Amino acid sequence: QVQLVESGGGLVQPGGSLRLSCAASGSGFGTYTMGWYRQTPGAQRELVAQILSIGETIYADSVKGRFTISRDNAKNTVDLQMNTLKPEDSAVYYCNGKRGWRTYWGQGTQVTVSS
Repeated sequence: QVQLVESGGGLVQPGGSLRLSCAASGSGFGTYTMGWYRQTPGAQRELVAQILSIGETIYADSVKGRFTISRDNAKNTVDLQMNTLKPEDSAVYYCNGKRGWRTYWGQGTQVTVSS
């Protein structure tokens, strides 16, 4: 019974910044691998950034140098700081948590980058 709730999405101009946050319920958050994924209509959901329980991070090539994923295990949260946003970044962003063979998803939050 793990619930992930995203917040922080919205409309932003190209070159702007946005910070997404994901709050997790329950216990054991510090043992999860956490990630942010995004999806546009008709496309497959793709990994944007991932952070392991030990703190190591992975980023998609398209966002390296612009996005930063972080986690606060004391607060059961994972954030995605998005800078220098581009129209190509527009998508529904989903928070994901994994532990063992179990996977949990948030409901998604819309990010639109447009003038």
